[in-house]
Amino acid sequence: MADPELLAALRRMGLAGPDETPRFTALTGGVSSDIFRVDLAAGSICVKRALAKLRVTADWRAPVARNLYEARWMRVAAGIVPQAVPRLLGQDEAAGALAMAYLAPEDHPVWKAELRDGRTDPAFAAEVGRRLAAIHAATAADPALAAEFPTDAIFYDIRLEPYLVATAAAHPDCAAALHALVETTRTTKRALVHGDVSPKNILAGPQGPVFLDAECAWWGEPAFDLAFCLNHLLLKGLWRPESALDFLACFDALSEAYLAGVDWESADAFESRAARLLPGLFLARIDGKSPVEYLTDAAQKDRVRCVARALLLDPPGTLSEVRAAWARELGL
Repeated sequence: MADPELLAALRRMGLAGPDETPRFTALTGGVSSDIFRVDLAAGSICVKRALAKLRVTADWRAPVARNLYEARWMRVAAGIVPQAVPRLLGQDEAAGALAMAYLAPEDHPVWKAELRDGRTDPAFAAEVGRRLAAIHAATAADPALAAEFPTDAIFYDIRLEPYLVATAAAHPDCAAALHALVETTRTTKRALVHGDVSPKNILAGPQGPVFLDAECAWWGEPAFDLAFCLNHLLLKGLWRPESALDFLACFDALSEAYLAGVDWESADAFESRAARLLPGLFLARIDGKSPVEYLTDAAQKDRVRCVARALLLDPPGTLSEVRAAWARELGL
């Protein structure tokens, strides 16, 4: 059945004819947006509509205007690494919706599913790092872009508060460290940030990684993107213990490829910020407002807490220190 609001948006974007009633098929995976495959006379496309209240247990709300900035991020990224994003077909601010090319799962599987099934490829992880660094480097060289992403409040509401601030409330003895991370991240303004670089938002396409869901697009701290993605490669070692060493190999490949592309500041200074941020995000995916759904065992959660809390209270200077601490916990 057609969604009347989205159908009207598609007509305003010039993608659906005035007498056309396309077929809408809801797609899974979105906690912050409605996502549909829409079969038009001209072919299939994908449509996203931002939700005001996210589909999580906690009361987590965010302005639907973020859809506009996601579309802007896609346009910018496409100008830097065209194969790294789906083709943007249109954006309708009134409906908080955007339309993009539909990438069939048969040849664009989700990277999270690949990792879950033991299909780890350090070369692919390295390309994730290279493409992400390329987007950060090119935008860092164009600071005028900052004016197109006045999203400090959105980023705080959907990233800093639900992850780091909420986690500080759950761990009072780590609160000072977590609030310091919030302040450093909030005030570091270097490049265009995606904000949700997670394996669930990366497709393993025939031309390499494709980034989705830039709803948190923000002009700010690029170390957030790197730490956010590396965090998942650590956590998945508990999800799939038999692949933990392979996940660490992907961690190494991604971080090394990314750091090789840092040219807007000292790579050492950048890495230090990413390394300090990583334990905060590690703990946040257990005790923040958006815990990972695949770690449900209390003992598993305590292992994450043990490592993350120690690193928050005695901050690391390099990503390899975080990796080594987690590898020791896993007995690797």
